Amino acid sequence: MGSPREQLLSMLAEKSFRLGQFTLSSGGTSDYYIDCRLTTLDGRGALLTGETILGEIQRQGWTVDAIGGLTMGADPIVVATSVISAQQGKPVNGFLVRKAEKTHGTSQRIEGFRQKPARVVIVDDVCTTGASTIQAIEAAREYGFEIVGVLCLVEREEAGGRASVEKAAAPAKFVALFTANDVRAEHVKNTPKTSRA
Repeated sequence: MGSPREQLLSMLAEKSFRLGQFTLSSGGTSDYYIDCRLTTLDGRGALLTGETILGEIQRQGWTVDAIGGLTMGADPIVVATSVISAQQGKPVNGFLVRKAEKTHGTSQRIEGFRQKPARVVIVDDVCTTGASTIQAIEAAREYGFEIVGVLCLVEREEAGGRASVEKAAAPAKFVALFTANDVRAEHVKNTPKTSRA
């Protein structure tokens, strides 16, 4: 069956990758689209996401108190990773960053884990321009978190996204689990020629 990482790539290629003509949130167009939520909100996909993200955090040697990111691409990643970490006996808490400060109740922009000081990893599903990842980095730093790493599931390798995120994250390291080319290659490998669209 392969490692959780290999299984996650296979599932992203099968469930989340589509060929066609698409308009991206950045305003650009693309001949493919990746909707990671079709994988990260799948029961098995959530398990693989949590295992893979947690494994990468451990592989990088990052000691963290919590992981979080901008709602809503980060939401299922945060929850899955937190649950898997608790099952492994080393709980990593989760937090979510609102796109704007809420105007009622406690008026929080950071929801969930809010203890300071804390070492955190910022997560995102897809990085194109990096705008949503950078928003989360800035909000977390403004709140008082120390960012030790930044992780995304899929990097589209376009629009200067990596360079922008690396600049915003510095001195923390930015890691992409997969590139869009990785997912495309897996999709093409596992799709019969007659059914490719």
